[in-house]
Amino acid sequence: MITAAEIKFIKSLSQKKFRDEHGLFVVEGEKLVQEALRSGFKVEKVYRKEEIGEAAMARISALSSPSPVLATVARPADLESALLPSQGLFLALDGIRDPGNLGTILRIADWFGIDAVFASPDTVDVFNPKVVQATMGAIFRVKFHYTDIPALCRSALQADGNVYGTFLDGENMYQKSLSNGMERPSVIVIGNEANGISAATAASVSDRLYIPPFPADDPGSESLNAAIATAITVAEFRRRI
Repeated sequence: MITAAEIKFIKSLSQKKFRDEHGLFVVEGEKLVQEALRSGFKVEKVYRKEEIGEAAMARISALSSPSPVLATVARPADLESALLPSQGLFLALDGIRDPGNLGTILRIADWFGIDAVFASPDTVDVFNPKVVQATMGAIFRVKFHYTDIPALCRSALQADGNVYGTFLDGENMYQKSLSNGMERPSVIVIGNEANGISAATAASVSDRLYIPPFPADDPGSESLNAAIATAITVAEFRRRI
């Protein structure tokens, strides 16, 4: 059974202020709940449709078609760590606002073995239900931290690393030498969907990249979706290994 107070509480976790207050977020679906249970995250409680009833599950679910299982999960304690390791390939998200983009970027990071993802404080909340759903479980495997992105980039440069960003006036990515961070940190900056990489962050970008269209002299779309640009860029870095 589930009480009316529990239903109200779970529904409140759809809002960031209550997720922050209680340190909990919601996971829905058999796959995601199984991923949570296998991870190092603390699963507070699991609710199953056959135990609480279909009507109650529909009330606590954020999905248009409620899943058979939902869990409340504790947020990790080191969410706001700003330490950059001395080597590795990292993503720095500079103001990503779309939940679907952030979730997809975490899936990309998981697939390509990105060592950690750092995000600016104005990036959408990683525990937003739409973000969690879009990660398809990657949220439990990818190291994710909110931090000051310009400061992170400066720390990479101070460690003799590289900071890469995509710009319309950058160098052709396929013709440029790229570092996978095997010896020093390499940071790939992904800019805001509407405005790109901020001026404060761009000041610390050491390598300006350009993803060329085909044909090169006749681009169709004005730009690429942030998540798609991430996939293309990271794939090229990993291809160079």
